Amino acid sequence: MNRWLLAKSAAALAAALIFVFVLPALAPAQPGPAGRGGRDVDVNLVLAIDASGSVEEDRFELQKRGFAAAFRDPKVLQAIRAGNNRSIAVLMFQWTGPPLQEVMVPWTVVSDEASAYRLAAMIEASPRRLMGGGTSISGAIDYAVKMLAASPYRGERRVIDISGDGSNNLGRPAEQARDEAVRSGIRINGLPILEVEPDLDEYFRKNVIGGTAAFSIPVKNYDQFAEAILRKLITEISRQETKTPTLAFR
Repeated sequence: MNRWLLAKSAAALAAALIFVFVLPALAPAQPGPAGRGGRDVDVNLVLAIDASGSVEEDRFELQKRGFAAAFRDPKVLQAIRAGNNRSIAVLMFQWTGPPLQEVMVPWTVVSDEASAYRLAAMIEASPRRLMGGGTSISGAIDYAVKMLAASPYRGERRVIDISGDGSNNLGRPAEQARDEAVRSGIRINGLPILEVEPDLDEYFRKNVIGGTAAFSIPVKNYDQFAEAILRKLITEISRQETKTPTLAFR
């Protein structure tokens, strides 16, 4: 009887030790609060891509492929490696109306070729979850600000990158959301696609982009998106600041 009790006690102790020491080691690490205990990166970059009704499925895929190709380009990795921390953190979401945003890629650090290719694959594999619901650039900015506040990484700079083919038509004015974000130290850059609204670049310049050295790169159509986003990412990641509010893409 005593031996049975001893064996039972030993088994209970072993189970307790597994619970206390082994299981926590196997559990996935949880990121800490923004700016506390997280890794230092050069840029916290939020990529917001348009999924409104004017963006047909092939156009949405062109946006995704453009970003994926850019992160596989050696020039982007070269720009990342030129930073103080030699790394950036990226989050991507799709957006339409004021309450309609869906994260496509959660916060992911890019510091080398393997992590850049991994991010590109995540972008390509992420499905479209939104269609229609209006075009709320202000909603996209507000959501991006929340995502930046929740980042587990400490970024020397915080940047929101908004691409879209229409002006704000739902929610509060885009310039209100822009101004609040800028006051908190965030830069907003834009990539207006002029296929639907030919003067969208002027709208972005006046109402969307903001912050120190903010800029936009307008493109005439979705076929130019991949080349434009490559140029845009290199400029955003680089510590070199552009002196003009608009970089015309030709």
